[in-house]
Order: sequence, then structure tokens, then C-alpha cells
Amino acid sequence: MSEINLELNSIVMRFGGNQAVDHVSFSVIKPQLIGMIGPNGAGKTTLTNVMSGMLKPTNGTIYLNGRRIDGHPPYDVVRAGLGRTFQITRALGRMTVMENMMVPGLAIRPRARRADIEARAHEILDLLTIDHLTNELSRALSGGQRKLLELGRLLMLDPAVIILDEPFAGVHPRLQETIYSYIHRVHEDGKAIILISHNMGAVFELSQRLIVLNNGALIADGEPQAVKSDPAVIEAYLGEDED
Repeated sequence: MSEINLELNSIVMRFGGNQAVDHVSFSVIKPQLIGMIGPNGAGKTTLTNVMSGMLKPTNGTIYLNGRRIDGHPPYDVVRAGLGRTFQITRALGRMTVMENMMVPGLAIRPRARRADIEARAHEILDLLTIDHLTNELSRALSGGQRKLLELGRLLMLDPAVIILDEPFAGVHPRLQETIYSYIHRVHEDGKAIILISHNMGAVFELSQRLIVLNNGALIADGEPQAVKSDPAVIEAYLGEDED
């Protein structure tokens, strides 16, 4: 099981006069399954971009297992143990499914035997129920299948902390079930998962802990049922009629 100790300390992200993330602090010290929710514009994706190295924060620090990672490039953050998916999938369209899987596998383990990496890729693709698409070009896949491929590419990097940004968006219900199984399996393997989704049913079913953002600030952090009944959360996001 990978070591996990992620600490965000008073993260601020400004774009000109707009403060998209406002002194957000939280920690992940075990393989929890955490939901991150909030209305559109709450700062979820911006915070994810800061955590994954795509943006350098205006202020604040991020440590992963004692190593400071804020402001480091994404490839360095991945090597430190934090990986993420994107709302819009980023598969390499002119490559096959297997080639897409091999790229992160070779990047993270450049000295490994190709046969070992390929065997790991088949294992992950089988978990995701798309091993039969190994030789298909990724651009020929459906939107849901591309989501599954992106999840597979992320697992090839073997991060300790995984951020899933809207994994259910635009996905057929049958493939959503596969993603559910993926999340449970990966969490059972000792990974911490931060799940960002507007699918509230999925968030409440899967999450052990909820983090809520509004206007860039963290307004709640705790057990899902307690957070769900928090008046600030109801006002900001869930709505008065949520039950």
C-alpha cells in the first residue's frame, strides 16, 4: 500500500482581480474516498489544476508525503504520487488503446521490460472491460470508452492519490457501473481518491468524506450526511428541497 500524506495549506489562486481559490486547506492522510462538490464556478477544477501542477498557486503550499509539490510541473507531481483525469478526455487519437496505455507505463517505469508493462496494461483494461479494444484506435472509441481508457492510463502511473474530474459525465449507465467498480477496486487497493462530480447520487453513494467549495472557499469538510445537512451547504449548492 502506498504511503499517503497530502497537505494543502491556505491555497490561493488569483487570475487578475478574480480569486478563484480562497485560502483552501485540507489534508488526506489515509486512503479515503473523498467527494469534492460545489456549484459551477466554485473553484473545484482550478484547485485540481493547482494540485496537479497545471497551475502555480498565487499563495500557499502543497506537500505530498513530505515533499513540496506546488508549482512543480505535472510530470513531477505524477512521479511524486498524484494523478488526475480531465473532464474532457485526452487520449492520443492516432494511437491504439494499447499504445495509449504503454505511454504512461513506460514514462513512469522506463527501465521495466516492455512485456511486463504490456501485461499490466492488459490487467487494467480487463478490469475496465475494454481489453477487447486493445488494437482499436482510441479516436474510434465511444465517449464512455474513452473515459475508461483515461482511467486506465491513470492507473498505469500507479499514483497514491487519484483525482477524478467528472468521470460520469456523458457516460452510458452501463459504463457508469464499470466506473463505480473501478473506483471501489482502486480504493480497496489502498489509493486515496478525490471524486469531483455533479452526479450527487454517485458522490453520496461512494464518498466516505465530503469537501464542499463555494466561491473558491472551503465551506464544509466532513462525513457526507453531516455535510449534506449543513445549512451553508444547502444554501450554496444542494437546495432547500434536498432530502
